[in-house]
Amino acid sequence: MTSSDERSRKPRRRLFWLAAFIVVLFALYSAGWFYLAGRLKTEADQAVAKLGTKGIAASCANLTVSGYPLSFAVSCDSLAYQDDTKNIAASTGSLNAVAGITQPLSPVADVRGPLRTSAPGMLPLWIDWDKLHATVNLSWPLPRRVSLQAEGLSGQTDPADDSDPAELFYAAKAAGQLEPKGQDVTYAGSFSDLEIDADAIGGRALPALDGSGEATLKNGVALIAAPPKSLRGQSADIAKLDLSSGMARVTVSGPVSVDADGLVDANLTIKLKDPKAVAAILADAIPEHKNEIEQGFAGLAMLGNEPSMPLKIVKGKASLGFIPLGKIKPID
Repeated sequence: MTSSDERSRKPRRRLFWLAAFIVVLFALYSAGWFYLAGRLKTEADQAVAKLGTKGIAASCANLTVSGYPLSFAVSCDSLAYQDDTKNIAASTGSLNAVAGITQPLSPVADVRGPLRTSAPGMLPLWIDWDKLHATVNLSWPLPRRVSLQAEGLSGQTDPADDSDPAELFYAAKAAGQLEPKGQDVTYAGSFSDLEIDADAIGGRALPALDGSGEATLKNGVALIAAPPKSLRGQSADIAKLDLSSGMARVTVSGPVSVDADGLVDANLTIKLKDPKAVAAILADAIPEHKNEIEQGFAGLAMLGNEPSMPLKIVKGKASLGFIPLGKIKPID
């Protein structure tokens, strides 16, 4: 054998071992993918069965796992949850969640409406949307972030009898994000072109509204794990709550809390843009207090086009600057 023959065989051997390595690697990947797919179905069935032992009916109808080999996709024809003991029920349309192989811990999901809910102390609701997009950044023991984006979001009552539903609201766009920060949970959200049906607020008229907000719920991780029956003992820090319509704008920021007796404490700052425009909106919404509103905001307008003032609530007693506003009833 000549030296040239030996040199030509070496690249072929390397190519053979490289191909063999790729085949083995792909086989291991395939085995892992199908193992996880089967494990997911098993875990889902076990979770549903465990809830069943507690008298809770839950379902992810026709659960399927697909997307091999480039992604991991989970889909259900519908989702449902019913707890007869607590008289809570919720259901929605199909779910399609996809995680790419490059970002397996960041699945993206699309959910079809409507969402139908019922719970004690509230009317059954029918929430629907044109598009609902959810993104989750998974981690342990809690997700790092949960984000929702909706278009064409609407709500109405969902009567159990043959009576007509009552329209509640419509928003062209809405978005929200929850993120744990230590033991607290931060929220950031926004909406645009929110229209609230007059019949839902006692026949009062409001223009289309835009809004955004950022707030931190203290001890929010524990509260989400075990939702409290009351707001008493809870607190939040409002970084900014912003509500606007046209040139009129109201911005609120500051801490707020509810003590064990249900009394509210807050140290808020309220900023207005175009007080006259804000007054016109409030006067239309609360016509029985139109004169007081116009007189009060006329004074604020003297402070400029963007006045700022403190709103303090101490044990339920509220005051705007040096003006007493009355007492807020204890919260249940």
